[in-house]
Amino acid sequence: MAVTRVTKAELARDVWQQLVGYFFAHGRTQMKVAHELGLTPGHMKTMFELDADEGRSMGDLAAALVCDASNATWLVDRLEERGLVERRPHPRDRRIKSVVLTPEGVKVKQLLIDRFSDPPEDLVDLDRAELDTLRDALTHLPPHPPFWEALRTEEPTGS
Repeated sequence: MAVTRVTKAELARDVWQQLVGYFFAHGRTQMKVAHELGLTPGHMKTMFELDADEGRSMGDLAAALVCDASNATWLVDRLEERGLVERRPHPRDRRIKSVVLTPEGVKVKQLLIDRFSDPPEDLVDLDRAELDTLRDALTHLPPHPPFWEALRTEEPTGS
């Protein structure tokens, strides 16, 4: 019986597919968290793109969300109605509005981070040695920010 060796690229693809598959297998749980908070996936992504200190223009936000400016405006309008974001004058250009999280928006974003940080039960059910092995294997990946920071797709440009 001949042993078929896979290339390094094929092996990497298999590992990546398993990681992504596991993540998406638990996507319903994550969407349930958003739904429980009265958020759509678009609202949730918008929340992760914003913070309380540095505002983002609607143009920056639309680019980060990869959507039309009118869609970004609709998302911000709904979040503003809920008291989670507010529009402020841009510090350098009064014609532009910057969007920031309100104190309530900061709380909701932190709740999302906390809830998304809770591991799925099937991961918790692994024994200690399996978890140690998995964690140690993941330390070989290049350094990367925590997921809630990695969800920000683009830094504000100040426009």
